[in-house]
Amino acid sequence: MEKIYKTMRSVGIWNLVVGIISIIMGCFIGICMIANGARILMKKKDLLF
Repeated sequence: MEKIYKTMRSVGIWNLVVGIISIIMGCFIGICMIANGARILMKKKDLLF
C-alpha cells in the first residue's frame, strides 16, 4: 500500500511542476506575441501597399 502512495505523490508533484512550467511558458509566449504585434503596428505605414 505504501508503494502506491509514494507513486501517487511523485506523479502529483510532477503534474504540479509541468503545470507551473506550462503557465510560465504561456505567459512568456503571450508577452512575445504582444511585443511583436506592437512592433508590426508601429511599422504599419511601411507594410501597406
